[in-house]
Amino acid sequence: MMVSEERLRADIEANARFGALADVDGRGRTVLTGTEANELARDRFVDRLEDAGLEVRIDAVGNVVGRWDPPEADSTAAPVASGSHLDSVPVGGIFDGPLGVYAALEAVRAIRESDQSLDRPIDVVCFSEEEGQRFGNGLLGSSVATGRTTVDEALAFEDDSGTVLEDALEHIGYRGSGRLNAAAWDAWLELHVEQGTKLERAGASAGVVTSITGITHCYVDVAGEADHAGSTPMDDRSDALAAASEIVLDVEDAANRIVADHSASAVGTVGKASVSPNATNVIPGSVRLGVDVRDVEPESMESLVEALEESARRVEAERVVDVTVTRPYDIPPEPMAPRCRDAMLEAGAASGVETLRMHSGAAHDTMNVARVTDAGLLFAPSRDGLSHNPQEWTEWTDCARATAVLAEAIARLADS
Repeated sequence: MMVSEERLRADIEANARFGALADVDGRGRTVLTGTEANELARDRFVDRLEDAGLEVRIDAVGNVVGRWDPPEADSTAAPVASGSHLDSVPVGGIFDGPLGVYAALEAVRAIRESDQSLDRPIDVVCFSEEEGQRFGNGLLGSSVATGRTTVDEALAFEDDSGTVLEDALEHIGYRGSGRLNAAAWDAWLELHVEQGTKLERAGASAGVVTSITGITHCYVDVAGEADHAGSTPMDDRSDALAAASEIVLDVEDAANRIVADHSASAVGTVGKASVSPNATNVIPGSVRLGVDVRDVEPESMESLVEALEESARRVEAERVVDVTVTRPYDIPPEPMAPRCRDAMLEAGAASGVETLRMHSGAAHDTMNVARVTDAGLLFAPSRDGLSHNPQEWTEWTDCARATAVLAEAIARLADS
């Protein structure tokens, strides 16, 4: 089974022209869902699917699926599916998403050109609005395909201008019909750039993910009292920001302790702070912190949240502030299916591509799909770990090697 690096590169390079940014250092692109750049990227993808002989359909939220029915396969059998997304973050790179979409297509082409016989159809998938940069909070297309979000709920999502997803999809011609049902797939595989440096450091061309991290978002509201910075004595202040800063450091300290004592993959981040009134000459009266907690071990996530709540109680007791912690967003870790992991590990060995077992610290559409069918996630190396950045880069040889692993794994799963 021969993957064409030249063909794969040509597809990704062509896709990189849509939403391309000329005034950045590197290869930047901005492709938000429902924009002209997104329309052009989708149009080209559909053309490439049809050129390869796949039957294309588009569901109500713009998920695009191309199906290949091998002549010898049972067309009624549950298919093996693979893909990713074509939308990007603002000023993103050219590999995050498109590599997985076009690698899935290249895998089909490589299998067709080989003498491999399959028992199942193969679906090549492009999910809508994975990044969540315009509508919703991310993973929208796969959320609908797995029943976590209804079609009506998704179509009603608004962007900052008040445009709803339904109208945006209608405008670009990708408001299809029906609902893609991921539960009907026999298995799902996604190839994605790592967005980290483990593969690069190990000199491996592919990483087989064992588990996708869980994600918890907490919000910490610290209420003090705004007052004049010049006329309020230091011992008569209720400074919300000074209090909040202790909580920030406590989160970092708790995460470091958990990494040292329990789980090396645990992370805790205070990534957002809103300060009011946010004036240099005014003591901060209120602060809201956004806290991100992740790990593949649910126990360590709970420990980090408990440490956050303990910090809030301590700061409230020691300072003249009120502190409230809420936890509105909570997704548990998601292990990958053993048969999908094994198929990719065996595919790496058969293809002569060195693979590494690893976890994923980022969420991907695979996290949703894994809740309704067997799923696997494969990584290709990221230079310097950069992603969501015009400097994002994966060597073309690594793209091809990882795609060879994907193709072989798809063939193994589809040859039941």
